[in-house]
Amino acid sequence: MMFLLTAVFLVPPSHTYRQEETSINSTSSQTLTKDTREETRTTRILIYFPTRAEQLHVELNTCSVSDPPPHSIMWPVLLVYHLVLILQLEAQSPCLTHPTFREPDNSDITVMCGTNRIDLQILLCPMYFNGYSESMVALNSQFSTPECRGIADWFVDPPVVRFQFYITEPYLSICSNKLTISQEIGSGLFSDFSSVQSVNISGVVNTQDPNAGTITYKQEIKYMFSCRYPLQYLLNNTEISVSGVSLAIKDNNGSFISTLSMHLFEDLAYTTRLSIPPVGLNLKTRVFVEVRATNLTQRFNVLLDRCYATTSPYPENSTSFDLFIGCYKEPQTVMFVNGELQTARFSFETFRFTEHRNRTVSTSYIHCATRLCEKTFCRSLRQNCTVLGRKRREVQSAQGTSVSDVATITSGPIVTKVDEVLGAVPAASVNRRQERTVIGFSVAAGLFGGLCVIMLAVLIYKISKSRFSVGKSTLSH
Repeated sequence: MMFLLTAVFLVPPSHTYRQEETSINSTSSQTLTKDTREETRTTRILIYFPTRAEQLHVELNTCSVSDPPPHSIMWPVLLVYHLVLILQLEAQSPCLTHPTFREPDNSDITVMCGTNRIDLQILLCPMYFNGYSESMVALNSQFSTPECRGIADWFVDPPVVRFQFYITEPYLSICSNKLTISQEIGSGLFSDFSSVQSVNISGVVNTQDPNAGTITYKQEIKYMFSCRYPLQYLLNNTEISVSGVSLAIKDNNGSFISTLSMHLFEDLAYTTRLSIPPVGLNLKTRVFVEVRATNLTQRFNVLLDRCYATTSPYPENSTSFDLFIGCYKEPQTVMFVNGELQTARFSFETFRFTEHRNRTVSTSYIHCATRLCEKTFCRSLRQNCTVLGRKRREVQSAQGTSVSDVATITSGPIVTKVDEVLGAVPAASVNRRQERTVIGFSVAAGLFGGLCVIMLAVLIYKISKSRFSVGKSTLSH
């Protein structure tokens, strides 16, 4: 058993082995002495590598050994041990000559705060420099959870290990990432709503020494990360369709994770999408509006601060009409849900802009300034609509402050037609009507002129007759 004990002594602690079979056949006589003994041993040792998927099988045979000296057995074992080390270092070969094969540094981690997920990539060679591999790192020490482990990418330069997780509550909780809410003083058009909230998602990527017991001689590596997402955000692009619009919030320095959409309906149950005929909707047709947030955690609701109509899809340089803003509400606007769910709903009646008076149809667009708020905080964001609050809102609206700190959702074109009674008259009909008017006036004038001539003739006749009668009576006297 000297060979077995020697092998156990030489194999390092990071390796494990198992003796599968050992057979001893004695070829000596029935009487054995201490000085004369011959043995034929076949020993198979299976060595496992914790950092490699494959296993190395080493089979050593020593035959007809008569009291071999210890060093004659140690040399083959030493050769096998060095062969094991060379094979184990194959995975590290890209790192051995790479400039990043050094001590870990804070700059080794790159954090990408996306609109719906967070991506991390960490340099791999500094981990190997400290004796770790990609299988020994995980998010927040969740080494037993596959979703929290990284994937090595040896095809990029420098080699990295990548982590990816979506910003939803199931994904955040499964790897024990932290989500905290912070509050700041509000600014812009809606600064009287007390504060602006932000969400901060943070965690740590750390290493684990699988051979550590009570003590370890390896230094633990920790990479901390965080992403801050304001609940106020700015959208630069809009996608316009016939009866709705879907906007994906852009990935600009941590814009929020949600996707907002506006849809128009024609029924109170919000089941039938609004269909606008080519000739337009009738005036005073009630339109039901819904603003919805998708891919959003259950901790937040949708709050509409202001909704208004314009004559252009770009509200900056067009005539506008407020459907509601803060406490002020246009009489024909009805609010259903706002700041209570992940959808906000209201309705209004179609109208015409007076600047479209000479057109057969009037086209308008609905814009809603939208923000997200934490459920427990939404009530304080919804303004108390007292007389004082309404006056304050009117004063601030008159100042025309910026709305660049909220997401503005835009609907598609809403076309309204002119009622039949008030409709525009074709030019041919106008000409015919004018001709008939002229003819009628001419006939009436002719009749009136003829009547005047007849009356004048009768009057002259009577005057002449009376004078003739007077002259005749004078001559008779």
